[in-house]
Amino acid sequence: MSDMRFDDRVAVITGAGRGLGRAYALLLASKGAKVVVNDPGGSLKGDDVDVGPAEAVVQEIKSAGGEAVACTESVATAEGGKAIIDTAINHYGRIDILIHNAGNVRPASLKEMSYEDFDAVVDVHLRGAFHVVRPAFPLMCEAGYGRIVLTSSIGGLYGNHNVVNYGMSKAGMIGLSNVAALEGEADNVKCNLIVPGAVTRMAEGIDVSAYPPMGPELVAPVVGWLSHEECTISGEMLVSIAGRVAKAYIAETEGVYQGDWSIADVGKQMDAIGDTKSSVIFPVVPSGHVDHIRYSFEMANKARGV
Repeated sequence: MSDMRFDDRVAVITGAGRGLGRAYALLLASKGAKVVVNDPGGSLKGDDVDVGPAEAVVQEIKSAGGEAVACTESVATAEGGKAIIDTAINHYGRIDILIHNAGNVRPASLKEMSYEDFDAVVDVHLRGAFHVVRPAFPLMCEAGYGRIVLTSSIGGLYGNHNVVNYGMSKAGMIGLSNVAALEGEADNVKCNLIVPGAVTRMAEGIDVSAYPPMGPELVAPVVGWLSHEECTISGEMLVSIAGRVAKAYIAETEGVYQGDWSIADVGKQMDAIGDTKSSVIFPVVPSGHVDHIRYSFEMANKARGV
């Protein structure tokens, strides 16, 4: 395998002023990428603007001999998203890699979540992903190359208390990634999800004293591989937490076919319906949607003797 460098590649990384995004920016820049370090530099809630964090990362990169430019536009609006991508085009003439890492936190229980706090988090995480993918994607397709890495979370996969806004955003990211992977396949544009776990400022207030080492630098190489031209997957999810790297995936049980169902039948068949011993997986690329339908139809036709 090559040295896995990014020479002549241009990467846009949102939320790159601190934590995971900073680690991604420093790693890719150290391997030759030109990096747009995007971060409004505000609080965890997404308030205020401070150019300091983004500029500090840019200076780190430049001091190490790399190339980078800061951008403090917010992903929370379509205009901000376009401005972020335009920064790459205006400074470097292209975009090869997009890593959407920007995030904010506004916790509250489902019973008490305000619409303001719900929208503020969805705007940055989920809508923010669309706001940068939408202007970047056609440019990548036209160039015949692109790598997109979106950020999901175990909070999106498995849920968590007091973060319905965050959990919904991270679950919704799966749909965006799948569509980008499918529509980008013909043009060598790959899109995948990172499901990271790391101690960053989002862990403020949590007792992490018993945690194993789980700094952002343990996640960065996984994102680096997903961002590289040698990445072989698309439409998939990689988990990275405390040195463990794994694949998360959606599977279905084999299922039960009946030509006619009653409400009571569903209850009676739940053990068989939920039996995971013979699970089936339909990879997103090249045709998971169609394969799911085909599998279901084949089961029905076989049972009917067709």
